[in-house]
Amino acid sequence: MNSLTFDRTNALCGGFFILSGLIFGYQSLTVDLGSWLRIGPGGLPLVLSGLLVLLGAIILVQAARTEGEPAGRIAWRGMLFILLSPLIFGLTVRGLGFIGSVFITSLFASFASYRMKLWMAVVLAVALTVFSTAVFSYGLGLPFERIGPWLR
Repeated sequence: MNSLTFDRTNALCGGFFILSGLIFGYQSLTVDLGSWLRIGPGGLPLVLSGLLVLLGAIILVQAARTEGEPAGRIAWRGMLFILLSPLIFGLTVRGLGFIGSVFITSLFASFASYRMKLWMAVVLAVALTVFSTAVFSYGLGLPFERIGPWLR
């Protein structure tokens, strides 16, 4: 008889998804759920947390069926640059405006990779800034300042 082996990384991920889904689902019950025809502010979070629990259960079952590789070292550099990027955007968007903030944020986030060169990061930041401005400012017409007071 074969012993039951778990892919530790996927089991941990599945357990985290299930725990997160249960916590957010419980919290969504404190808000008005509404009805099926008129969903309230707690309805969508409840449905999404249910999907998160379901996804976690699927990952957990898959973790029991296969034996995975051991987890490698944690990419602290990537986590630092990616997690600080929204903070940089939030702190600079009023002063630099949308264009400057997107450029600085994407330039900062691109250095999460060790392989990123300065010229590649600048090209990526310019491309993301042009695309984001075209979509959010011109395409969707969102009301924000393109050029902030710090750049005027």
